[in-house]
Amino acid sequence: MYVHLLRTKLLRAEVTAARLDYEGSLALDHELMALVGLLPYERILVGNLADGQRFETYAIPAPAGTREVCLNGATAHLGKPGDMLVVMSFAEVEVAEAAAWRPRTATLADRNRRLMRIDNPDVSADLLSTFQR
Repeated sequence: MYVHLLRTKLLRAEVTAARLDYEGSLALDHELMALVGLLPYERILVGNLADGQRFETYAIPAPAGTREVCLNGATAHLGKPGDMLVVMSFAEVEVAEAAAWRPRTATLADRNRRLMRIDNPDVSADLLSTFQR
């Protein structure tokens, strides 16, 4: 038997732009994705801390170092620049492995430039050094 567990989480990712004229998705700075191991085109659940809305979409990489978090297409109606998001992905894990499971999470601040906290990291020191602490 398998259970669905949190795999990755970006907490307090600040929306930097919203573009209606795009097909859809959430564009995230490639380095933000790498911080938690989020894959390009991976299905994500997004919660908007400003209004409580939740929606599903997929992650696409934005240029590294831009700290971009952009709502595209229909999702552009679900937030605005300055809103704080929780971006989550999930995994199917065997019940026997669930007790030892630990998600990779990062808490951001200062327009996605500062790393407040990182849990269960599996990233290089070079990547971590690109974020203010």
